[in-house]
Amino acid sequence: MQVPLDIFIKCELVVVIILLMILIIKLIVTTNKVNDLLDDVSQKVKSFDKVFEIVDVVNDKVAMIGDATVGLMSGVVKKFFKNKKKSKNESEEDEDE
Repeated sequence: MQVPLDIFIKCELVVVIILLMILIIKLIVTTNKVNDLLDDVSQKVKSFDKVFEIVDVVNDKVAMIGDATVGLMSGVVKKFFKNKKKSKNESEEDEDE
């Protein structure tokens, strides 16, 4: 007894459709779990926002103090070398007179 090809194809189609439905249901369940996980992670990250903001403000203040210190030191070094050049120029002018 041979099964006609038409009936065989229809049975295979039903099996494929059932498998696709099962796959889609599992995909929906997995997507819901991932969504819950992402919500939880998002809430935990929001709890750290204030800490990151404080660290950012402290970092800005330390950078500002560092920049001011470097500017002050470079100004002192420039004045020191300008005074040496001026004293050399003055001593050369004194020798010329």
